[in-house]
Amino acid sequence: MTSAQHLPGSAPRPAAAPLPGPRAVPAVPAVSSQGAPVQGTLDDLGTPLADVTFVVVDLETTGGSPADCAITEIGAVKVRGGVHLGDFATLVDPGGPVPPFITALTGITTQMVMAAPGVGEVLPSFLEFARGSVLVAHNAPFDIGFLKAACARLEYAWPAFPVVDTVDLARRVMTRDEVPNHKLGTLARYFRTETEPCHRALADAKATVDVLHGLIERLGSFGVTSLEELKGFAKAPTPEQRRKRHLAENVPSEPGVYLFEDGGGEILYVGKSTDMRTRVRSYFTGSETRWRAREMVGLAQRVRTIVCATGLEAEVRELRLIAEHKPRYNRRSKFPERAVWLKLTAEPFPRLSVVRESRDDGAVYLGPLSSTRQAEEAKAALHEAVPLRQCTQRLTLRLVEKGKGRACALADLGRCGAPCVGDETPDEYEAHADAARAAMRGDVRPVVRAARRRIAR
Repeated sequence: MTSAQHLPGSAPRPAAAPLPGPRAVPAVPAVSSQGAPVQGTLDDLGTPLADVTFVVVDLETTGGSPADCAITEIGAVKVRGGVHLGDFATLVDPGGPVPPFITALTGITTQMVMAAPGVGEVLPSFLEFARGSVLVAHNAPFDIGFLKAACARLEYAWPAFPVVDTVDLARRVMTRDEVPNHKLGTLARYFRTETEPCHRALADAKATVDVLHGLIERLGSFGVTSLEELKGFAKAPTPEQRRKRHLAENVPSEPGVYLFEDGGGEILYVGKSTDMRTRVRSYFTGSETRWRAREMVGLAQRVRTIVCATGLEAEVRELRLIAEHKPRYNRRSKFPERAVWLKLTAEPFPRLSVVRESRDDGAVYLGPLSSTRQAEEAKAALHEAVPLRQCTQRLTLRLVEKGKGRACALADLGRCGAPCVGDETPDEYEAHADAARAAMRGDVRPVVRAARRRIAR
């Protein structure tokens, strides 16, 4: 098998016309010449992993979402039975500049991809390279998602590739004592891969090949020797999940809050549901694929429930319990005191302020927001749409009447009506405050119009 190595700036060789994939043959019992059934061999139970052709793929992109980002590099390695069969590597012109933070991460610059082929030229060659194989990727939803999106934009039918995610496999066969996390770099160090991952597509694909082989060796101890068993293993519940299904037996089918507790009574996780029985039972099935949830189930010894009259009551109780106990397996809402709010103050000339608490003080609050940065961005967007004052001085009607206010540079730039020095009356300024209140309460059309004007400029 020859490799398909594409150098930067060179066009990939034309792809051959897609060939039909192998037809599925119905399984029928073997029959002797006398018509009696014959005992099948172990190989009849599935495709041995040693006979499976894997194409390990890695992509570099301009961002995290295929909806508004593009591929900048594709790297893939074809292997079967531990034997290297070929490589596929090419830079891809994303159709626009490479963001600076992507360049800092990968080393891929806009100049490097300007002369590279576009995804419309590269994709057919890659699909031909991978035809008839099992695709493997580390965090497969990311890479496969970009490839599927590219196929959809180019109106190519996505081949029905079986997909293996090495992240999911690692979460199922590696313990916390062995690796602190399941990042490619961490697993590469553990398995001592020949190639060190460096956020370049081909290098990362080569490292993933060695990680895949290390994980397949581990799978042997679980009795996984065929492709069919491998796919089933990835979807099957863990032994801990199967063993602890009895914890959901007495959970009522009512709205409420459920608490997973360990043997010492520590609350591990707090959740809510309109049907607690159905939700709790799902933690003990293969549909629960989050590795932290599976780890939590392994520690849990009981499930305690609190029945609520409505779903809203369950939401409130859940937030209060999380804030009180801070369970180690709850990430969201664990520290409500860290939430921030954007506040429009209640004073003669209101202004915007980022605060840590929402109070009943007559002011208008937007939030809770997840970070100070998000609050500052919302504040900047409102200032773009509404000419509220941005100074921090406390203005009163008496202070303005006496002419003791201080104008700032924004007044000279025309970004503020300068109510501090009487250039804007209280009634005129109140109209701006009303517009800000309306936007914070849900009518964001003025903010969107202002953002679009800024983008157009």
